Amino acid sequence: MRPSPVDPKAFFAEFYGSKAARDGSVIRRKIRDVDRLVGRDAFLNEAARRGFPVFENAGQFIVMCNNEPVRRVR
Repeated sequence: MRPSPVDPKAFFAEFYGSKAARDGSVIRRKIRDVDRLVGRDAFLNEAARRGFPVFENAGQFIVMCNNEPVRRVR
């Protein structure tokens, strides 16, 4: 396993410190970037620690930065 090219603490501080995250909105990131920058396990563990659901679709992670129920409507 290669060392991360960025400090995971800095990555998560920027990611969860974004306006969208602070407002309880939705954030998406390319899976390949997450894997390269901080690693999938660290990314998913941090979202779980915060209680945020994560979805995977079309090469993207979609993070709901709130604890509201998610419902598929169609």
